[in-house]
Amino acid sequence: MDIRPLTPTYAVSPQILPEHCQAIADAGFTTIICNRPDAEIPGDICASVMEATAKAAGLDFVILPITHHTLNAENIAEQRAAIDASDGPVLAYCASGTRSSIIWALGQAGDIKSDDIVAATAKAGYDLRGLLPQLETLAAQRKA
Repeated sequence: MDIRPLTPTYAVSPQILPEHCQAIADAGFTTIICNRPDAEIPGDICASVMEATAKAAGLDFVILPITHHTLNAENIAEQRAAIDASDGPVLAYCASGTRSSIIWALGQAGDIKSDDIVAATAKAGYDLRGLLPQLETLAAQRKA
């Protein structure tokens, strides 16, 4: 398990396994967000299996699969809403953690300075400098 914090209350990870759920709960997380589509993975780690294991460990579980085609304003807002609704720290995962970082970054535009968003993701190993123009555009739209 490779948990990479972006903030004190949001972290990302490459694919987790059912046996990781209790350790995730023990680490203080209260919610897991699955950003990985089932079509990418074998059935033994599909979202429904992960959800059942997470719930057995006392965790909330949100299924929000993200692909290039589904990374849109609606899903960005849904991810942000899931984070905001959590009563504690959130762990989001996908194949590598990149999609979970990108969707978080886009959801934070306007609330966190774009450079700080990019710095947080870089510290976790995700180079999102290419998103700076989009983050700035979103921030300006949200402030208008």
